[in-house]
Amino acid sequence: MLRQIKPRNARSKRALEKKAPKVVENPKTALFLRGTTCSQVVQDALTDLYSLRQPLAKKFTKKNAIHPFEDPASLEFFSEKNDTSLLVFGSSSKKRPHTLTLARTFASKILDMLELHLDPESYRRISQFKGRKFAVGLRPMMLFSGTAFESPVANEYTMAKSMLIDLFKGDTSSDKIDVEGLQYIVSVSADEPVGDAVKPAIHLRIYLISTKRSGQRLPRVEVEEMGPRMDFRVGRMQEPEEAVLKEAMKQPKVGEEKTKKNVTTDTLGDKIGRIHLGRQDLSELQTRKMKGLKRSRDLDEEMGNAPAEDKRQKK
Repeated sequence: MLRQIKPRNARSKRALEKKAPKVVENPKTALFLRGTTCSQVVQDALTDLYSLRQPLAKKFTKKNAIHPFEDPASLEFFSEKNDTSLLVFGSSSKKRPHTLTLARTFASKILDMLELHLDPESYRRISQFKGRKFAVGLRPMMLFSGTAFESPVANEYTMAKSMLIDLFKGDTSSDKIDVEGLQYIVSVSADEPVGDAVKPAIHLRIYLISTKRSGQRLPRVEVEEMGPRMDFRVGRMQEPEEAVLKEAMKQPKVGEEKTKKNVTTDTLGDKIGRIHLGRQDLSELQTRKMKGLKRSRDLDEEMGNAPAEDKRQKK
């Protein structure tokens, strides 16, 4: 059960209402920070990921004595203070060199975490790739290839897929996408698993999309690697608690439109309703009233003819 905080004044009430759950949530902001010991490779990787996440990103440059898996209280404090639900923490030690820790929060508490160990030999920065770059604030297309990401059981690779989607998807408040804005693609691939002892590596590549004339109706699409180039090995992970995950995945019913029976919409957008009627008695159907069709007049004529026939019979 989540702790309920009661506001003491109007200012704190407005702040709580701003952080309260909404029907349409605000886009997630990511916070990038480093530990006390952090290699130059990890610092460059944080800078590259920070530039890809712009403008929904914040970055700390000072050292922070944080151990996420041992004591995540500092991460939760920074998350609540800066209103960031995504955290990317960089550190490096003798036991775990060149490590990036991805974390997500819910209600300012750590929901889940995953360690990714960066390979310094194959890492290439964005500045090492010559050519044009994409504009800031655009949403990418994402591609995940590999059987490891399709596992029916939750594991490190399904969590990595979910976290990378949250990290790169950007602002999803609008359902409409401009085709001209699809300028780059994020490709994430995993090697095929060989055995239980060796875990498959994850390869992150980012390509720039360019369209050229093909002499036909559809243009020719070419891709060019833009950087960064990263290869990861999965490390430790912290799965979310079942009750907290259920609370985090809950969706409000306010925005859902209730279905109405016997009411449909055609291709033109017009509403069509169907009415079910009972069996009708046509004898009681109300028609236009005319003097010549009145039933009382016919009865009067019949009654008037009847006495005249009686008199003739008596004679």
